[in-house]
Amino acid sequence: MLKNGQQIAAKVRKEESKQGFSEFNSEVYVLNFARHKNIVMLLGYCFKERLNILVYEYICNKSLDWHLFDKNAAVLEWHQRYAIAIGTAKGLRFLHEECRGGPIIHRDMRPSNILLTHDFVPMVGDFGLAKWKTSDKTLHTRIMGTLGYLAPEYAEDGIVSVLIDVYAYGIILLQLITGHKATSSPEQHLSLRQWVLFSPMTFICL
Repeated sequence: MLKNGQQIAAKVRKEESKQGFSEFNSEVYVLNFARHKNIVMLLGYCFKERLNILVYEYICNKSLDWHLFDKNAAVLEWHQRYAIAIGTAKGLRFLHEECRGGPIIHRDMRPSNILLTHDFVPMVGDFGLAKWKTSDKTLHTRIMGTLGYLAPEYAEDGIVSVLIDVYAYGIILLQLITGHKATSSPEQHLSLRQWVLFSPMTFICL
């Protein structure tokens, strides 16, 4: 908590982690430009040899992942799910279409990176893997992200475009509708995506 009473959240980079250093720089750079009501706000940062800290606004209502999958969470109402889906889409649209200098690609869209306010407004966070696409040239990177949310063209060839965020958002929509995790389904040998594609379309909200 700051002296003025404002609550904050802080992320400290591990000193020995090279990936952590890269993600720290990416997050600072991206969030300096990404200011939107559905994107977590970076309030400041500390950059020293042995101490690198990101300071964010505090989002009080945990993550979408917690509300969907934790046994202690109350079941989300349909109007809440709808509002979360719309708000998340607005945040992504801002990143993809409205940022100066070209689209920002999150690369790790998943429920644990969508934080919720007290009235369930979604806030997209964790931009450590984000890439800024500054030209029309095809962008290839090392494949990173979370199993179950990786677009096929990215998982196979490392091709980065806004479509990989759109794909992950589609998986999140399926989770909002079905209440199932991305890597599991009522038929345990299938992922959620496979279950939707190849099984009878019976959605049950848990």
